[in-house]
Amino acid sequence: MPEVLETPSPSQTFTRVVEVYGSVAGPGAGYELLASATLATHAGKGEVTELTPARSMAVKWVKLRLVGGIDLPNGQGFLEFSEIIGNGTQEPAPLSGGFTGVWKKGANVIQLSQEGAVVSGCYYPNGDLNGTVTGTILRATGIDRSDGTESLFILSVTPEGGLRGVLSANGAPFRLLATPVAPAGTDPGCGAVEVKLGCGSVIHGINFDYDSAIIRPDAEPVLAALHDGLRGDGSASIVIEGHTSSEGSDAYNQVLSERRAQSVVDDLARRGIDASRLRAAGAGESRPIASNADENGRAMNRRVAVVCS
Repeated sequence: MPEVLETPSPSQTFTRVVEVYGSVAGPGAGYELLASATLATHAGKGEVTELTPARSMAVKWVKLRLVGGIDLPNGQGFLEFSEIIGNGTQEPAPLSGGFTGVWKKGANVIQLSQEGAVVSGCYYPNGDLNGTVTGTILRATGIDRSDGTESLFILSVTPEGGLRGVLSANGAPFRLLATPVAPAGTDPGCGAVEVKLGCGSVIHGINFDYDSAIIRPDAEPVLAALHDGLRGDGSASIVIEGHTSSEGSDAYNQVLSERRAQSVVDDLARRGIDASRLRAAGAGESRPIASNADENGRAMNRRVAVVCS
């Protein structure tokens, strides 16, 4: 909840009461209060208000209720709400296999090929894209071959088969991307692509428990693919770099990134990669590839990079 003066207006204010409800019964019934807070204007920018938990329970649906405003002259005005962050454990979704095909909207074309949790492809049509799938979500990085512009993608496949998600190009804020399946016979204009993890990969599909270096079970397909990609590589040195988003102090994130990188090194060694070739390194929050101002960017900054020599 930002300090209200960040968007000054005599008729604009931020929501006063925030309530979070959860249900196991269905999207339209059975909701119980999980947490709430009555907000007040913060003294400075970048501050947050913690919600007070009412109960802890596993839920399948979440509903957010916003009531009133912090400062509404004569009871009227425009309400603003920015972001709510929830920390916990989410039941892993089955791995999607739908990221193979061609999608087209206007002149923009995306071609993807998926093998297990690994996706490679091209876009628009001069960019190369590489990423990994966790559950139903593809997180990928891209680079334009003509001018070196970098892009970040967070995508899912709609029930109709289209791509829907967000895209950030050249460091700009994320914007909505919605692209339907291309007509049969569409030529994406970018040749065959190799679907592989290994040296040079930037990986977003190795997830950890919250505030922990324990690798989550849904990272198994990505770790198996990374092992397969490195197994035949002749590099003498393989450095696994851990990167975090900006929550917490610089010093804490530095240590957390080192611990998480070491967990990946330990996993690769257990799978058979020579431990003498492996080394863990942490960069903490020092080298973001996206803004930490929203969860889209923070999710892309939490990554593992593979550097070989």
